[in-house]
Amino acid sequence: MRAFVASLSLLLVLGCATPAERAAAVQRDVDDMISVYGPGCDKLGYQTDTDAWRECVLRLAHRDDLQRRSLSTTTCIGHRGFFQCNTF
Repeated sequence: MRAFVASLSLLLVLGCATPAERAAAVQRDVDDMISVYGPGCDKLGYQTDTDAWRECVLRLAHRDDLQRRSLSTTTCIGHRGFFQCNTF
């Protein structure tokens, strides 16, 4: 039992990201958005690396995020206190 608690505690500590790691993850997300939506904003006529272009990238990313969320459905089966929910 002690080994289980020790390993669970270790996993919880290792799962905590430092501020630098979180900043790096956010930077990777921004770089991914720019690589995916940047060319589309260029084709729409926005000049690269301007505020309008950045706004276009954010708008397109937000639109795709909303579309992905609207396509998912959550179904719950069960009775009071015991539910099994699935999201598709």
